[in-house]
Amino acid sequence: MKIFKPFKNLMINKPKKLNLLSFFLLTFSFAESQVYSTIENIPYYGYESTDSYQNERCKLDLYYPKYLNDFTTVVWFHGGGLKAGNKYIPEKLKEKGIAVIAVNYRLSPKVKAPKYINDAAAAVAWTFNNISKFGGNPSKIIVSGSSAGAYLTMMVGLDKTYLKSYGINADKILALFPLSGQTITHFTVRGEQNISRNRPIVDIFAPLYHVRSETPPVFIYTGDPELESYGRVEENAYFARMLKVLGNKKIKHTILGGYGHGKEQYEAVFPLMIREIIKLNK
Repeated sequence: MKIFKPFKNLMINKPKKLNLLSFFLLTFSFAESQVYSTIENIPYYGYESTDSYQNERCKLDLYYPKYLNDFTTVVWFHGGGLKAGNKYIPEKLKEKGIAVIAVNYRLSPKVKAPKYINDAAAAVAWTFNNISKFGGNPSKIIVSGSSAGAYLTMMVGLDKTYLKSYGINADKILALFPLSGQTITHFTVRGEQNISRNRPIVDIFAPLYHVRSETPPVFIYTGDPELESYGRVEENAYFARMLKVLGNKKIKHTILGGYGHGKEQYEAVFPLMIREIIKLNK
């Protein structure tokens, strides 16, 4: 587990030689010179359902470098407690030489678990099956999200049954980047079962329940233990520890001191996330 002091105060010394940071900046310069295109509201189930709410919500936006090939794709799930929120492309992930897929999914209370988890899996499966048509590499697909989106990220990446139903092996995901997600059963899922949000539960709807060996690399980010919500740091620390106990080598939990739960924390994470993506693709 790595603990950062407030990211705004983090100092980086100027390198004397070409190192990872220099490579990082050169990559950015190249990426920013590219042309990027956005295609909005693609139905990721690929068919019109008799469920009008599914037809309304189950769409994604694709942002990609138009003239690059073999690029990495980040599938991004928004937060909102599984009850609110809408898809968006994070600004700090734009013009970095990667594609970003922003996903809408059905929300509680109009649907209950596991429907929104299945929506997330369907969107990831769409990415595996279609990104090569736009120049992307299906072996370079990253799944990420913030808060409730991080919960969906972990459920899709850890419980292999969701992607298996679409013919996709979850182990083919390049990496998971959950930002401040619940690793126990999500409080909204507990609420659907009339269980108090203050009562921790680990059942089939908990990423912790599905910890296993040979997962994709998992890069976990949380805020300050005194500022985060509902013991989020501690449950993620235990999640990371159990993944390591089972023999997974590429597990990293980064705590950003001075940050609470929310947009400011996520904005601080994106540069760290891009650096890890560059390392994965070396």
